[in-house]
Amino acid sequence: MTNPLNGIAPLSHLGVIRVEGEDAAKFLHGQLTQDFALLGMDQARLAAFLSAKGRMQASFIGFKRSATEVLLVCSRDLLPPTLKRLSMFVLRAKARLTDATGDFALYGLAGDAVPGGSQPAWTKTDTANASVVHLYPADGQPRALWVAPASAPAPAGPALDEALWRWGEVKSGVATLTTPVVEAFVPQMLNYESVGGVNFKKGCYPGQEVVARSQFRGTLKRRAYIAHAAGEVEVGAEVFNTADLEQPCGTVVQMAPAPGGGFDTIVSLQISAAQEGSVQVGTEGGGIALSLLPLPYPLLEDI
Repeated sequence: MTNPLNGIAPLSHLGVIRVEGEDAAKFLHGQLTQDFALLGMDQARLAAFLSAKGRMQASFIGFKRSATEVLLVCSRDLLPPTLKRLSMFVLRAKARLTDATGDFALYGLAGDAVPGGSQPAWTKTDTANASVVHLYPADGQPRALWVAPASAPAPAGPALDEALWRWGEVKSGVATLTTPVVEAFVPQMLNYESVGGVNFKKGCYPGQEVVARSQFRGTLKRRAYIAHAAGEVEVGAEVFNTADLEQPCGTVVQMAPAPGGGFDTIVSLQISAAQEGSVQVGTEGGGIALSLLPLPYPLLEDI
């Protein structure tokens, strides 16, 4: 059977923040969970923007277009409030933040459409027009993010339905934050430290103490899991262990229809609930059962 995750999809659900100026990388280095000071032209970064309490307000794929220009790709619904919040911290830094969504075309490349095939995640290659960021694979298929000026020709290849691309995002196990789950998680609750989204050696940024404490004091009680549901579930919906329908043990983070029927999800769950008993979304009408699937990458503690 051919893998459905093959081709080129327009990505209308993502937007672009442009950070320009000689302090662009330095400014982002002080605000986000990843290292932007040492960001090379052949790399990208997965990063989160946190509240002072260490809760994720947005997630980005960030990379340099030049020494003085960094692009941050994020969920389009979160772009306006995130741009506003980030801009408040610029102060004297020589950096200007703008919504550049209209200036760029974004495509997802999957399977045979990925130039050079499977590459390590967060490596970047530049062509005459486009920047191609290699992502975590999904369902065994290589994936990449293609970003180019809006006037550039679209990448050539077979069309992929955007809904299938979004299913691939879920199957990769690398969550993109959206409005319903803003400030619901510290990065480790979405496994960000295991997929290149947190740098523990860099200097301070808002929420850093909470992130470090979660990591090094063994206080982490929640993780992200991939799960399948027969019925449709909503992002932000509460997840319960069937043995305790009073207290939620998790949250639906991301969801997409699965090509074989039903829905695949990323859920952030209490580790104990994932290990014991069965879990479901909601309690009304008996709830919707979730079957947990294996994560496609090892967790940091397992490496």
